[in-house]
Amino acid sequence: MDFKDKKAIYEQIADRICDEILLDKYKADDRIPSVREYATIVEVNVNTVMRSFEHLQSKEIIYNKRGLGFFVSQDAKKLIVSMRKEVFVNEEIGEFFKQIYMLDISIEDVMVMYKTYLKEQQN
Repeated sequence: MDFKDKKAIYEQIADRICDEILLDKYKADDRIPSVREYATIVEVNVNTVMRSFEHLQSKEIIYNKRGLGFFVSQDAKKLIVSMRKEVFVNEEIGEFFKQIYMLDISIEDVMVMYKTYLKEQQN
């Protein structure tokens, strides 16, 4: 896994797991790979993955069944979307609007690009 500089690695791994949940790789009540398995997948130390799992557990996105592993919570998707919307609105949308203003991109152009993006995602 390629890691970005701005976020801690455990947060990037947690984001990846959230992405996988949103993309239905892991559904509600599905078991996710063990800490060791996931550490192998993303090629990091087991302790880093454990920290990611603990972080997700504290957000109630996953839960632990002692002796069986970690599972996706029933409300995981709803929680992830809610958290990400809050971050987007509070931290990212201002920069997005600034860029489209400075680059003189109309809202109509944005709509066309967004519709094209959606079509590409369906294929």
